[in-house]
Amino acid sequence: MAVVTRENIGLLNDKIIVKVGTNDYLPSFEKALKTYSKTANIPGFRKGMVPAGMIKKMHGPAVFTEEVLRSVEKELNGYMTAEKLEIFAQPLPLSENDARQIDMNKPDEYAFAFEVGLKPEFQLPDLATEPMTRYKVKVTEEMINEEIERVRLKNGKMTEPETITGDDSVLNLTFTEIDESGNEIEGGIKKDNSLLVKYFSESFRPNLIGKKKDDSVTVQLSQVFEPKEREWIIGDLGLDKHDHAAADKHFRLDIAKVGFVERSELNEDFYKTVFPGKQLTSEEDFRNEIKKDIQSYWDTQSRNHLQHEIYHVLLDHTKIEFPESFLKKWLQTNEEKQKTPEEVETEFPSFVNQLKWTLIIDKIVRENNIEVLPEDLKAFAKQQLFGYMGMNMGDEEQPWITEYVNKMMQDKKFVEDAYHRIQTDKVFSYADQKVNAVEEEVSVEDFSKETAKHQHHDH
Repeated sequence: MAVVTRENIGLLNDKIIVKVGTNDYLPSFEKALKTYSKTANIPGFRKGMVPAGMIKKMHGPAVFTEEVLRSVEKELNGYMTAEKLEIFAQPLPLSENDARQIDMNKPDEYAFAFEVGLKPEFQLPDLATEPMTRYKVKVTEEMINEEIERVRLKNGKMTEPETITGDDSVLNLTFTEIDESGNEIEGGIKKDNSLLVKYFSESFRPNLIGKKKDDSVTVQLSQVFEPKEREWIIGDLGLDKHDHAAADKHFRLDIAKVGFVERSELNEDFYKTVFPGKQLTSEEDFRNEIKKDIQSYWDTQSRNHLQHEIYHVLLDHTKIEFPESFLKKWLQTNEEKQKTPEEVETEFPSFVNQLKWTLIIDKIVRENNIEVLPEDLKAFAKQQLFGYMGMNMGDEEQPWITEYVNKMMQDKKFVEDAYHRIQTDKVFSYADQKVNAVEEEVSVEDFSKETAKHQHHDH
């Protein structure tokens, strides 16, 4: 009869000793040998007619060891289930264990010891008492006008005028690296790009007005682009944005094509293109719909910001103790390539932070019966597809959409990722309802400063 004992060896750290006797493993050992004799293929003997003695001599020691260890594992798992032990990872076999003690010719009582890390009990902070702010970004007429200009350009008609006429002219350019004297550098950078005139610095733009196809200008990157655009151009040219010398390079810009987008007119056809399915008949209706879209975008950003605050409150204000000794041993031995103690010490703070967040999520899910249902996964797959295709969720259901969703439901990686994202969203939706956030109306600039402050704090 197997005996399992347990003793505490540290904070949330226990040692479990499993002792098994001959009654625990000999019956399964004999049964395993019989199975071997029925299936073994040995020259000179018909299948199933190999003498038991030969089977025992050939396979006995390995099968014996396997059955002893299997009985140990069975007793260990049975004990943990009966005791309802909540543990991290898997039990770690201790170094005192020695499988060489197992001898088929001398069946005996065998003892094996394991170390386990126990999951802690902890309390979550009361979100209702935590001071938080729910920002409401005010949508201005200027923001509406800018967005209308953007969608008019996006849906406009591309023309090819003779010359460059203004900031909205589109230039197809070839960047060719040259020296200060204007000579092409052998083996230097050569790259095609497409830019609006307004991407160049305001002081340089007049140099482009009136230019046409096949004309060229020579530039130094630092002189013709503002920092934001210059960083993007430097990256596109394959240079390192952190290399100060990159901005001082000279290039010849050859104009391969001049384009200009004629903005769409504000009429019912245009409104229908931008907002299909909505019966917009006036510019006022169109502006209101644009305003709703902008407000929806910033409301989402505000919700994300509040969730970011909730995340930090839960993480920073929840006190959880961990079996550090056990977890460090587990980290060191868990992967194929064993980590050094120094590597474990370096990785441990980040690892334990992720572990803490996992425990918090699990507790909220368990205590509030938060479920991810098959319908949630299907809706997520459909939403993702419609996002890729630029379709509206209200579009008519079609057989190929159902086929796509069913196919994604068979994709294990997709289902795991979707499950995790949906569960996290549901946890934050639950938490969002628990906070008593004060609503505050702010400008885009002030909201951006607030989010930047938090990002800086995170780093």
